[in-house]
Amino acid sequence: MRNILTVIGAGLLWPALAAAQVTASDDYLARMDGDRDSRVSLTEYQAWMGYAFEHMDANRDGVLSAEELPGGRGSTVSLAEHREALAAMFQRQDANHDGFLSTQELSAPPR
Repeated sequence: MRNILTVIGAGLLWPALAAAQVTASDDYLARMDGDRDSRVSLTEYQAWMGYAFEHMDANRDGVLSAEELPGGRGSTVSLAEHREALAAMFQRQDANHDGFLSTQELSAPPR
């Protein structure tokens, strides 16, 4: 699991953040907040953060093979594993444990 989180953090999450070109925490929340309720649900978080996975999955089989991973090597990562890792990250960021991320929780350093 730790290997999956490392791959996701290094190769999947940061390109998605850079591609979005978010300049402020409120802007970041607004882009992730699909239903515009001023908070980000797990589903919204996974959808937003899944962008890089989808972009890297060249053959659209729901699995990142070694060839599709940054550097062309590493263990395969399935979409299910990716979403599971994102859920764990979401739970750690959800400081008040309400099942949503606020602007403050999104802008806090990773926990």
